[in-house]
Amino acid sequence: MYNRERILDKPYIHYVVIVVVCCFAFFINNQVIPADLMESRNLATAQEMVRTGNYLIPTMNGELRLEKPPLPTWIAAGIEHIAPGSLIVQRYASGIMATLMVVFLYLLVVEMTRNKKAALFSGLALATCFNVILMGRTATWDIYCHSFMLMAIYYLVLALKKEGAQWKNFLAAGIFMGLSFLSKGPVSFYALLLSFIIAYGFTFRPSLKKKVAPLITMILLCLVISFWWNVYLLLSHPEMMLYVAHKESSSWINYNVRPWYYYWKFAAEAGIWALFLITAIVSRQRSTTFKNSWRGSGDMYVFALTWFLSSLVLLSVIPEKKTRYLLPILIPGAILIGLYFYHSLSNLNKRIDKVIFKINATLVAIILLAIPVVLYVMFYRKGEMGLMLLILSAVLSWALCIYILRSTYAKAIRVESVFWGIVLSMMMIEAVCLDPIGDIFINADRNSIRLLRENDKVRGLPFFYNQDEKLRMELVYEVNQTLKPMDVTNDSLISANSPFVFVSGKPAEQLFAGKNVVIENIGEFDNNWRKTGSKRYNWDLVRNVVIVKKNQPSTVNDR
Repeated sequence: MYNRERILDKPYIHYVVIVVVCCFAFFINNQVIPADLMESRNLATAQEMVRTGNYLIPTMNGELRLEKPPLPTWIAAGIEHIAPGSLIVQRYASGIMATLMVVFLYLLVVEMTRNKKAALFSGLALATCFNVILMGRTATWDIYCHSFMLMAIYYLVLALKKEGAQWKNFLAAGIFMGLSFLSKGPVSFYALLLSFIIAYGFTFRPSLKKKVAPLITMILLCLVISFWWNVYLLLSHPEMMLYVAHKESSSWINYNVRPWYYYWKFAAEAGIWALFLITAIVSRQRSTTFKNSWRGSGDMYVFALTWFLSSLVLLSVIPEKKTRYLLPILIPGAILIGLYFYHSLSNLNKRIDKVIFKINATLVAIILLAIPVVLYVMFYRKGEMGLMLLILSAVLSWALCIYILRSTYAKAIRVESVFWGIVLSMMMIEAVCLDPIGDIFINADRNSIRLLRENDKVRGLPFFYNQDEKLRMELVYEVNQTLKPMDVTNDSLISANSPFVFVSGKPAEQLFAGKNVVIENIGEFDNNWRKTGSKRYNWDLVRNVVIVKKNQPSTVNDR
């Protein structure tokens, strides 16, 4: 036991464990989640960069897209050069950023507590939170801005904690703050950095002696990296930039407006850790063990709780709300979970504390007990899951269930074993259960318009769609073409662009009746990931594709 504990406490083992858990969390079965509208917008813009060679002024379907800073899109464009059209590889980039987020949270907690076990608990809790797994498995840009900001916060803590000017750490913090802004504007500055500054200042009251000059330099460096692209656009497209600035600022007030209490379900974003997160928030633990690692007084638990609550309040006062915006609160939330488990290793003395811990762990065990039953009812009986996979799921789920229950109801609660049982449970779900769960979403009859990429008949032809119909960006991404609107009543426009590919929900024969054109049918394409009959099945993703050509009159050569 002694040797095992010594081995597990070695730093390189911690990094290996983090990487392995992150591989399960962000990479294995990452194709299961269907591509959504946001992913399609992001990747369509990256594809268009590669297709047009225009990297400084992004466009989406031929129109300027200046709302989003370009750094993640540049990364996606680079991946498009290496692995054209690969959604899986694009998602790997998000997985790498999510892994870096976990690593830097581990480093941050190590630096602030001088305790590698508490740091490991915090990092693995973050890696297995539902919202973090979701963002790390999809090609969306939230994971970029918050990962870069957490890196900046780590170097900022180093700079503030250590004696002297700390130029290197301040400059590193400024660089990563700038990269965060280049990823998604001020989002992470507001939701993550501002709440960190509030918590850090309130809890530790750092000294700025000899640090004013490097701090100002950090801010200036951050501003240069953050705004050079905006300045370039302001000089090249001033009217459009002013319109975008007004649009984005008004969106925070007028778009997706929800009541201030909309985020009351915040714990659900932690997934399997939800009850433990709530317990950690209300447990009133005191991390006195960690005080000696700081110059002066300060309580790590108070810091993490203040950071968490500040972020939640700041997000709640903004009228625009979406559940994915809660990603940054999971960073201090994971610290709270990690501190709770570390605190519980030696402080589950009161009966109420033991009861609460047992309830939380037992509910996780019940979920594991139910997983094979759910898989049997929803998938195996319908022939959507093989017997061997069902058996494997049952064996692993019930083994982990027994392991957690034995650890929970032992004479002395084995807290660390419960923690590892939960982490292993998430790894099992990601490796074994995600694939059949994905069948809930996957449309077996899906016939993607992506097939046109390999169709020689349409290669080199311009693409149009019926301007009277809604164009979904998923179609633009999948076909990797610019789809221009066409007025089917405009004979001269039809003639000038013939031959062309036409995409429409209505029959082309009906739309072009009497237009003196020849219509060659390519096929009907259904780009829905959702199954027919689902509430989220979208008929705007079902389109007919034809080639429209001028009707050349036949000539008779009389002799």
